[in-house]
Amino acid sequence: MTQKNTERQVTPADELDAPQELQRGLSERHIQMIALGGAIGTGLFMGAGKNIAVSGTSILIIYMLVGFFMYMVMRAMGEVLLSKLDYRSFADFVADYLGPKASFFLGWSYWLSWVVTCIADVVVCGGYMQYWFPHMSAWIPALFTLGVLCLFNLLSVKMFGEAEFWFALIKVVTIIALILTGGWMVATGWTSPDGVRASVHNLTDPAVFMPHGIAGFLAGFQIAIFSYTGIELLGTMTAETKNPEKILPRAVNALPLRIIIFYMLSMTVIIAVTSWAAISPDVSPFVLLFDKAGLPAAAAIINFVALTSAMSSANSGVYSSTRMLYGLSVEKHAHWQFRILSRTTSIPVRSLFFSCFCMLSGTLLLFLVPNVMTLFTIVSTLAAILVIYSWAMILVAYLVYRKKRPDLHVKSTFKMPAGVPMTWLTLLFFAFTIFIMLFDPDTLAALCVSPLWFVMLFVFWKMKEKKAQHKKSATQPANMGA
Repeated sequence: MTQKNTERQVTPADELDAPQELQRGLSERHIQMIALGGAIGTGLFMGAGKNIAVSGTSILIIYMLVGFFMYMVMRAMGEVLLSKLDYRSFADFVADYLGPKASFFLGWSYWLSWVVTCIADVVVCGGYMQYWFPHMSAWIPALFTLGVLCLFNLLSVKMFGEAEFWFALIKVVTIIALILTGGWMVATGWTSPDGVRASVHNLTDPAVFMPHGIAGFLAGFQIAIFSYTGIELLGTMTAETKNPEKILPRAVNALPLRIIIFYMLSMTVIIAVTSWAAISPDVSPFVLLFDKAGLPAAAAIINFVALTSAMSSANSGVYSSTRMLYGLSVEKHAHWQFRILSRTTSIPVRSLFFSCFCMLSGTLLLFLVPNVMTLFTIVSTLAAILVIYSWAMILVAYLVYRKKRPDLHVKSTFKMPAGVPMTWLTLLFFAFTIFIMLFDPDTLAALCVSPLWFVMLFVFWKMKEKKAQHKKSATQPANMGA
């Protein structure tokens, strides 16, 4: 019997030491669009209004800064991933350079971040569907969405790639339409019924640069960080990407241009057309702009795009949590059954079902809580804190890689710019973003809760170590007797 068939049987954990290989079913078309979709989160559609309202035109500087440091994270991750093509995800090189304990903490934290994000996204999907079906209970479309995404991920990795391709394409087309429409309105000096004239002056007016002072400027960083969550998704796809040494650098290097187009230009056009004073934190500025252009179906269009954006994020959550749990099992940080793959599609089905079960449980729990939006804000912030932790671990692993394996750095064809100094600067920036979360009540609540997760992980790690020691001591006398 072949090794491949043996691994697919339900056998004791000791018989599954050699992991099966995931299929490389993601093409360059999938990777490029997934990278693009990861750079355009739900925060851009739903959080842009609040961001502009609190930060004014200084939001352009905020998005540029956050985007710059995210690009540095991606370059660090890309260099280390491509230094050894055996790495399935960034969790693998964290284990290599920081040890099994760091890998345990990172893997489970990243898994939880996507489970929580997916719960929030499918709940939001239920709210979006109520726009067209106001009498429908929100849990029906929420659970239906989760079921459909689970099915997409169950069929094949190519099916996930196709679903994410089309979700991302809808977002891209909408933002390009927004930029072209807004540019035309500014060029023609469009004047809205309420007397606001589309003009570059709405951008250059000094009074709207920091309308709420430094406090408003700092508040914009929190929302911008949330918007970029998911950009690191490329780092979980290496094992399922065709020709990663060619495709991964292309996808990473395209990020700066995409950030400029989809964040900087869209924000610039929105402010120039609507003016800062007319932007409401409770209404999508995309809806406002299309309304001013005289499109009667603007609200329905944006609602559909926001729905697909949330589904895209949830789809990424199902995929990432499944692959991270599979990786944890391969490293023996999770139950051995989570590394078993399906016979036909090589999908880690048990990891998929467990992750979806946790998402299902969380979704039902959210509907039992009276103040859903408050809990939604807290869990979304918790997810962002966990992702910042993941980004920081990638950077720390890069520093150790540079110290321990200078030979690999010399041979690398995809070196991180300014290497070590830029890594330290990026880590300082992340520390700054965590610090400013202390000054907002909602983010402060999530910040206070997050240490409990790490305490729980520490307890489980100690239990795991103790179990391993007992197993080792139990086998030693038998070995000595033999």
